[in-house]
Amino acid sequence: MNFVILPPEINSTRMFSGAGLGPMLAASAAWDGVAAELGSAATSFEALTAGLAGGTWLGAASAAMLGAAAPYAAWLQATASDAEQAAAQARSAVSAFEAAQPATVHPAIIAGNRSQLLSLVMSNLFGQNAPAIALAEAEYEQMWAQDVTAMLGYHLSASAAVAQLPPWQELPQRLADMADSAIASWQLPNINIGTGNTGSFNIGNNNTGNFNIGSNNIGNANIGNANLGSFNLGFDNVGNFNAGWNNYVNANVGTRNVGQFNIGFENTGDANVGIWNVGFRNVGFVNVGEGLVGFARPGDGDVGVTSVFERLGGGGVVLTLGGTAFSPLPRIFYTAAVSDLFINPVDPPSPGTPPTSW
Repeated sequence: MNFVILPPEINSTRMFSGAGLGPMLAASAAWDGVAAELGSAATSFEALTAGLAGGTWLGAASAAMLGAAAPYAAWLQATASDAEQAAAQARSAVSAFEAAQPATVHPAIIAGNRSQLLSLVMSNLFGQNAPAIALAEAEYEQMWAQDVTAMLGYHLSASAAVAQLPPWQELPQRLADMADSAIASWQLPNINIGTGNTGSFNIGNNNTGNFNIGSNNIGNANIGNANLGSFNLGFDNVGNFNAGWNNYVNANVGTRNVGQFNIGFENTGDANVGIWNVGFRNVGFVNVGEGLVGFARPGDGDVGVTSVFERLGGGGVVLTLGGTAFSPLPRIFYTAAVSDLFINPVDPPSPGTPPTSW
């Protein structure tokens, strides 16, 4: 966006209207929450598996469990670190906005200048107001330059924050049918610890399958309670390779995600990062569509923010890169970590079949 050609009425209005700091502060808090949840899950996972292998459970089965668990524990730790970095860069964007807004001329001052100029021109019957008109125009040019400087500085700071985001870690390669193949190849005895377990090497109660740790799990290699599928970590997950609570389908991290490869809370679709996104490859909050980055965006492929007030009918300004409508950088937060996914999108795998690698 070329801020130089935009008059101060536009630049100033963008800086002082719309969502302001709200979406960026929400993004920072959400990423902190995701990082804390992933870090806690990784720590618990590592402590539990290490305790089992270092205690009474020894031998080939114990070694197999450790070998299967290690890549997932490492991935959880790495993803938690990436989420912490995303939160830190969101706070950097907040700081950049807080520095840029006071450096921008307030819209009321610009409106006062334009009103004064109009009054001087209308009453300039004999040219007596020429010096005052020139002074008002000079002040307006200074406002223009001040706004351009503030907006360019803010753009550079926000871009630097995004550039420091690391790429997301790939999920470890799937260990296909590990539980069943381990029992067959190593000729391990059928051992369960607990009550009501059906299968082999379950620890807990009422598990059905193999290598489950917890209670009421159905499938293989689940850790937690009431998981349905395989390689789930947490509670009430349905599918495979989910980490968290109430996730459905495959490879979700967080809570109540429906689809595949979602990270965050209550996302519906595939490869979304954030909260309440619906669709594919969205990053942020309340986006509906595909390849959206920001806050409350409808459509496909946009980067920016639609004010919550606009969604409710109260007006607002929209930023759309490559389009004709724009909103200021202070109301957007997006991650370059998944930019390749938007530039070169790929279709997600069909539901119910975890990928061999991701």
